[in-house]
Amino acid sequence: MNFLTLPKRTTGVRKFGITSIIDLGLTIDQLTSILKDYSELIDFAKIGIGTAYITPNLSEKIRLYQNHNVIPYFGGTLFEKCYHQNKLAEFVDFLHSQKVDWIEISCGTIDIPLEERINIIKNLKHEFNVLAEVGSKDSNKALSTEDWINEMYSLLDAGSQYCITEGRQSGTAGIYQTNGQVRMDVFQELTSNVNINRIIFEAPTAKQRMFFINQIGANVNLGNVKPEDVLILEAERCGLRSETFFLED
Repeated sequence: MNFLTLPKRTTGVRKFGITSIIDLGLTIDQLTSILKDYSELIDFAKIGIGTAYITPNLSEKIRLYQNHNVIPYFGGTLFEKCYHQNKLAEFVDFLHSQKVDWIEISCGTIDIPLEERINIIKNLKHEFNVLAEVGSKDSNKALSTEDWINEMYSLLDAGSQYCITEGRQSGTAGIYQTNGQVRMDVFQELTSNVNINRIIFEAPTAKQRMFFINQIGANVNLGNVKPEDVLILEAERCGLRSETFFLED
């Protein structure tokens, strides 16, 4: 159908308007069904937390995503585990062996100094496309607004393609308060000072997704989307839900 006037969505290989799902254990059969119907609505797939290390049929899953033009990458927790055990060289070799050419650099669980993350990005940006996550999974380690801006500028300048705002799959850390509400001071500073098209906001709940859609527009980049929510998210982006009903281009 094409008779309604809806917000114009980016299509094809999107540079913004990105939907990034979180895969926390989809079976091959489940994934096949999802991609058959909805692959055009999905841009990235994070094989979440450290599950890529123990996922059965990992190579088959990666190829399945890639054959449907969805970019797979591994959750930042696996990067942090490898960093913590001084196994980054092995991790890089593992990514190459799986033909995964995107890597997430994060410090959500362990403290990795900003300068260290910058150096890692500079060393890896010629081998991989880099996603750099900002923010901690520990709500007691909330960054100041100044730190958010400084880290994003620094990580993007170092060679990251996008910065991801930490939100966890619960939506209760990083850019969120423990009650799930967006930290408005951080949000306002980010949208005023950083290229919004290079930020991916982790938004696991419908309320959080619709906040960003209403504030930024249909083509905001959103991550940590549950696979089963892909179609409803697209409806939200297109003003086909009550909470985004009056959304305009």
